[in-house]
Amino acid sequence: MKTNILILAILFLGTLQLQAQEKESCTNHEAPLETFSLEFNGGPSIATNNLSGSRLNPGFGFEASILWNFMPHTGVYAGWGWNRLDSESSFVGNDACFEETGYVLGLQFKHPIKSTNILWFLRAGMLYNHIEVENAEGVIVADTGHGSGFQVVGGVDFLLGKGWSISPGIKFNSLTRSLEYEQDSQQLRYKYVSLRVGLVKSF
Repeated sequence: MKTNILILAILFLGTLQLQAQEKESCTNHEAPLETFSLEFNGGPSIATNNLSGSRLNPGFGFEASILWNFMPHTGVYAGWGWNRLDSESSFVGNDACFEETGYVLGLQFKHPIKSTNILWFLRAGMLYNHIEVENAEGVIVADTGHGSGFQVVGGVDFLLGKGWSISPGIKFNSLTRSLEYEQDSQQLRYKYVSLRVGLVKSF
């Protein structure tokens, strides 16, 4: 137990030392990133495949997350998101909608573009989401329960000053869940690309 605590302490001190070295080596055109960030993003989403034989119309989603930069350009992020895709004709009837909600946990790499107020970033995360199915009356008729999926994101940050930035990008979510509906089993592959725009506050 004491050994584990010592190892964690060494790693923590090493991370602080890396951050200090990065701050000393940064030029005025490449300032170190803030330690914490809050982000809210949203935008239109487009399915990349049919859902159990059902063609999905373009939809919309959003995500809220918090990020901790434990190294100068590398951080861990966690959040909650929601996305809705409709279908005019599906196995649950006409005008049904499929809502994906749940949690995300992942890593982010972000780096400044020299001599600009722009940073580029990449994210890769694990989802723990479920899919709710609503009929034309808006009643939830089925729920897959939570399960794992994945997310990849790429984009840029435009720094606005005072810790604020605008963050456009592209997100891909993939979630596969089994669904029982009227004694029939469906395999739902909920995959979509989202054109997201985020508002970020760093501190």
